Amino acid sequence: MAAELRTEIWVQALIRRAEIVGAFAAVVRRGDGDGGAVLVKVSTLDGRARLYAPARDGAGERIWLDLSSGPLGEAEPAIDEYAAKRAAQDRDLWIVEIEDRAGRTFLTEPVDTGAPRSS
Repeated sequence: MAAELRTEIWVQALIRRAEIVGAFAAVVRRGDGDGGAVLVKVSTLDGRARLYAPARDGAGERIWLDLSSGPLGEAEPAIDEYAAKRAAQDRDLWIVEIEDRAGRTFLTEPVDTGAPRSS
């Protein structure tokens, strides 16, 4: 497994990738600069959003779970409430919000939506 970047550097790179193509991105909540987990919220500016959380696949590689594909749904107030609850439980947690009408995540790792994969 490759060495992980410090969280602060990883967040800065994510924000930069979004800004390069004209999306807005910002840190909503700053966590531990070295190893805090990151929630990524993507708002499409129409009352809907998606929330992504880091995980590991069976090979130990980082992936992102699309928490909105389950019971959480896409209602932005529900996503904000969930993120706030997670932040209250984990003071090292980062929350990054991206505003992009196209709903792009700018994540470089795979995103798991929970949908069955075709073989």
